[in-house]
Amino acid sequence: MTVARTICLGFLAVIIAGTILLMMPFSTNSSTWNDPIVALFTATSAVCVTGLSVVNIGTYFSFWGQFLIVVLFQIGGLGYMTATTFLLLLLGRKFGLRDKIALQQALDKQGMQGGIQLIRSIIATTMIFEITGIFLLLPVFTPEYGFIHGLWLAIFHSVSAWTNASFSLFQNSFINYRSSVLLNLTITGLIIFGGIGYEVILESYLRLRERLLLKRRKVIFSLNFKVVTSTTLILLILGTLAFLFAEWRNPETFGSLNLENKLMAAWFLSVSTRTAGFDTINIGQLSPDALFIATVLMFIGAAPGSTAGGIKITTLRVLTSCTKASLQGKEEVLLYQRRVPISLILKAIGVVVGSLTTVMISTTLISITDPKLNFLDTLFEVMSAFATVGLSTGITASISAPAKLILVATMYIGRVGVLLLMSALLGDPHPSIVRYPEENLLVG
Repeated sequence: MTVARTICLGFLAVIIAGTILLMMPFSTNSSTWNDPIVALFTATSAVCVTGLSVVNIGTYFSFWGQFLIVVLFQIGGLGYMTATTFLLLLLGRKFGLRDKIALQQALDKQGMQGGIQLIRSIIATTMIFEITGIFLLLPVFTPEYGFIHGLWLAIFHSVSAWTNASFSLFQNSFINYRSSVLLNLTITGLIIFGGIGYEVILESYLRLRERLLLKRRKVIFSLNFKVVTSTTLILLILGTLAFLFAEWRNPETFGSLNLENKLMAAWFLSVSTRTAGFDTINIGQLSPDALFIATVLMFIGAAPGSTAGGIKITTLRVLTSCTKASLQGKEEVLLYQRRVPISLILKAIGVVVGSLTTVMISTTLISITDPKLNFLDTLFEVMSAFATVGLSTGITASISAPAKLILVATMYIGRVGVLLLMSALLGDPHPSIVRYPEENLLVG
């Protein structure tokens, strides 16, 4: 039982447990046994923090079913190892070497020191942001739904936004609230902070604390912090401008909105497409240009060590830096005057190739099982599932049972990661002392 297998089987165990509980009569509003495929799809989507659903969550599931979904995407957002470690900390169990190695790989951190402290910081950060989101969303929901139901709506959507799960209790997501500045800023803020990763947030906090304590030593940010923050900002701005340009005259989306609402809708879509599938417009009415832009943004995703999916923005920056170095005829890949290790470049290439292969295979299989579906809609749905985004053009509920099972597998692969899954299947690599001769070949 390798560490990779422990993590993959852990996620699988949570999905199976969630499926069984969601099948129970107490989980549905009809008080009858749930359809196994609906339960499996919903549990997988929740644990993988995807947000795709084949039913209306707000009307199909009872309060206890909705509460269970919240628990599942909270566990999925934290990660199996983080949630398990926190539970063991509550039980007072001591951690051995194997536990520390597993935690190190799950959090993708260097070294084994400070893992337990990082878990405590992650839990504290999660609680702070989710509770803040609840208080900010209360004024949005309570005037219309009353305090009790409004509080539940605030809790559900705050946790869903922070974990990037994108589940909503409203049938049309946040379309009815697209003119609400408070909701737009709160939801997008939770999504962004949930998607940049815990280490970036903690590093920001530590640097801010040093400034407030008037410590005069020079502040040096890590390479991960620089890459994540700069790339996130660039993608958010470019995504907003791209959606404005593509949908400005579309009467079904931006065309009927005033300038302020157009800007908010484009900003919300730019944030949501990269990590969390909430929407304030009808995604099914987007133009092909906008759907393609959204597909690219979903594939990129957000930061590593976060609740988001995709290939991650650090992977994108490593590969673009490789391209830049190649065009300049350099033999070293640099990022912010730091040399990128060859092992990291190989990992980035493996992530992209594995991700593209998964998306292509899933798209092909669904095209075979459901040949009447539009290809772009199918690709969009598969990319949304793999990148754990949760946006849909509206075909999720109507696809066949085999296609739903393919999406279940795609969501699972996207959440645990292609490389981690392959490591779980093949086992840990064995070092070799053999070095083969080098030879050139034509490339490009």
